[in-house]
Amino acid sequence: MVERQWLVVDAAGQNIGRLASQIATLLRGKHKPYYTPHTDCGDYVIVINAAKAIMSPKRAETKSYYYNTLYPGGARFKRYTEVQRKNPAFAIQHAVRGMLPKTSLGEVIAKKLRVFNGAEHTHAAQKPIPYTLPYTSKRS
Repeated sequence: MVERQWLVVDAAGQNIGRLASQIATLLRGKHKPYYTPHTDCGDYVIVINAAKAIMSPKRAETKSYYYNTLYPGGARFKRYTEVQRKNPAFAIQHAVRGMLPKTSLGEVIAKKLRVFNGAEHTHAAQKPIPYTLPYTSKRS
């Protein structure tokens, strides 16, 4: 029997890439002693303050997100600065999703991630536990 917890991670001042790798570990359950690669034994993760997550200035200038409309010439690119302005939660979701398996198991695991731009979240009924990340890169 897999025991799942709800964990709250604060993204304020965190580097997006380092934050995403640690969140992916929590979602997969690699921090648990009974981790098995072919099962979903991870926890639910709530990320707050996504708007305050950081990226190095040079990386922020060059980072772009790609998608295709599937029409001829339908390649579309969005810069990180534009994404961060419109929906800061997307950057963290995209980074975490890229670190999960590219299988149906990865899709199930990705649904356990909830990202909020501000300090408030809507999952108080689940009694989430605040989680401090072991490797932090907080900058002032």
